[in-house]
Amino acid sequence: MSDNKTRAASYPLPHPARAAISDRVIVRITGPGTDKFLQGQFSQQIDDVTCSHSPRAAACNPKGRAYCLTRLVRDGDDVLMELPVELADNTISHLRKYLMLFRGTSMELVPGARLTGLMGESSAIQLLPDTAGELAIAGDVLAIHGGHLVRTMNTAEGMARYELWQTGDLDQSLQKALDNLPEATLAEWHASEIAAGVAALSPATKDGFVPQMLNWQHVGGIHFKKGCYTGQEVIARMHFLGQLKKSLFRFTTGHADNPPAPGDAILNGDRSVGTVVNSVGFSDGRVEILAVVRHDAAQLGLATESAPDAPLSLRPLPYTVSEREETGKSDT
Repeated sequence: MSDNKTRAASYPLPHPARAAISDRVIVRITGPGTDKFLQGQFSQQIDDVTCSHSPRAAACNPKGRAYCLTRLVRDGDDVLMELPVELADNTISHLRKYLMLFRGTSMELVPGARLTGLMGESSAIQLLPDTAGELAIAGDVLAIHGGHLVRTMNTAEGMARYELWQTGDLDQSLQKALDNLPEATLAEWHASEIAAGVAALSPATKDGFVPQMLNWQHVGGIHFKKGCYTGQEVIARMHFLGQLKKSLFRFTTGHADNPPAPGDAILNGDRSVGTVVNSVGFSDGRVEILAVVRHDAAQLGLATESAPDAPLSLRPLPYTVSEREETGKSDT
């Protein structure tokens, strides 16, 4: 979508509202080796993926750099995950190299599956008035006819958010309630993700960061006590030896012609001190950014390489990044 008005998010973000998350797809892993396969490739303890709990997870290369950030949803004996459209084919092809070891187990896109983001607590109440209260904290999930409703991270400003994973037809009453919610744009859902401190990878940033640099441990995406998986040694060493020197920050900036692209540098003067991970523009001209930045540079005068004259201001996240209190003087 190249039209600036189409890409811009409104402020404040609308709620209650629904947004079609059209840049993500749902994948199903099915077969007798499902759990063993996932246990060996993802940062999450697969036994914790249950009918009532849906944690996030990361898959990494042997150097501990994440090429996949996702959520895992238990669907009977199968597990569902979501992937960015622009990374899905490569991610599936890569994971299938390991899947070959598990006879009778497959990983395929779910035809016709849809992801919908719901903003505001009343959006869930409108859909499921009798059971919405069961979705109390991030990661809680309810199986419904035709899919699953997942509670996800609140924004820093306290707005509740949910994801509707639709793999079949919804009950007529539920579909009607969903259709009656005001429609938000994909940009507004992306803005809510940034406000919740939830990073998303792109071709420019995949294989670029250890998951902790993306605050993945603070959104429930890393189980530090689980057994061996690809990249675990690097991830565990960084955690237990206190070696995290950069992490994900949320920034805003004034008027800019366009949001910076993922992979763009964050600058302090002429020195690069970080990398843009996600960004979104608002209709009033502001831009919000998630960027991985050195802890010892986050309070300095920063700007993006694409808009060096527009200073960045720190914005809050809905969680505390405890590792920032342990910052040393060396970079990772």
